[in-house]
Amino acid sequence: MAKKALMVIAFEGFRDEEYAEPKQALEKAGIEVTTASSKVGVARGKLGMSAKVDITLKEVNVPEQDAVIFVGGPGSYDYFDDPVAQGIAREAAKQGKVLAAICAAASILANAGLLKGVKATCFAGEADNLKDKGAKYSPSGLEVDGKVITADGPAHAKKFGQAIAKALS
Repeated sequence: MAKKALMVIAFEGFRDEEYAEPKQALEKAGIEVTTASSKVGVARGKLGMSAKVDITLKEVNVPEQDAVIFVGGPGSYDYFDDPVAQGIAREAAKQGKVLAAICAAASILANAGLLKGVKATCFAGEADNLKDKGAKYSPSGLEVDGKVITADGPAHAKKFGQAIAKALS
């Protein structure tokens, strides 16, 4: 049976490469990808990409997923303190799923209390937030700490996707 990954994007302003490149890496590895956002329809990336949203955050069924991935970009800030987004992240962690976030989206995990003592990286602008929430911040482009995978941004989007695919294999 194919592994399943959930990618959470902002409906407006997700970072195009941080969605497209990991999604491509996952699908290439035979992983079924579902895209979730605050509403269904066609989401718009910061650079103009359009992405079909399959389900809303409220419809997410974490037990059905093998990985939960939060995509960065300016729109991801909408989820920093969103109880539904944080609930999905906490549920995924509780169930031992692969939990991943790229760029600013790492703050969703930090704000949900999931990075305490975890080696993680993110968009430089969110580094202090990760440290304040107890993460062992690393300025590297990609970090894998157990089942938590984080990356700093578009430059490492492809490697981020490959690391998630590897964690699921």
